[in-house]
Amino acid sequence: MAIEQSPTTIETPLVSLTPKATDKLREVLSKQERQDLALRVYVTPGGCSGFSYGMTFADGTEEDDAIVVQDGVRVVVDPMSAMYLKGSEIDFVDALMGGGFALRNPNAVSSCGCGQSFRTADQTGTAKACAH
Repeated sequence: MAIEQSPTTIETPLVSLTPKATDKLREVLSKQERQDLALRVYVTPGGCSGFSYGMTFADGTEEDDAIVVQDGVRVVVDPMSAMYLKGSEIDFVDALMGGGFALRNPNAVSSCGCGQSFRTADQTGTAKACAH
């Protein structure tokens, strides 16, 4: 008698954080004495390649926000941004010039030298110069 197994579906998380990013977020929130804040990650139209990333701290959430909790740190993403960020990883990079939180986005097919702008496979348009 054969036992039929159903395939296992592994859902890609909306966003994840590296341990370094999680530690840095905890450190920042602790210094500000604001454990209630969440990191808001978003995408806006514009930039050199079509879309730009943004991150800020949020006091609260909007009704349709996706909330990701990882190791006690909250990340919130609005629905429009979630379409472009699914599967992205947030890291913290120590660098002499330009260190900080960085986003690795598997949906980006090209990006600008500034690292803040990207294009997806189904997006068309012309690249514009970086504003540094």
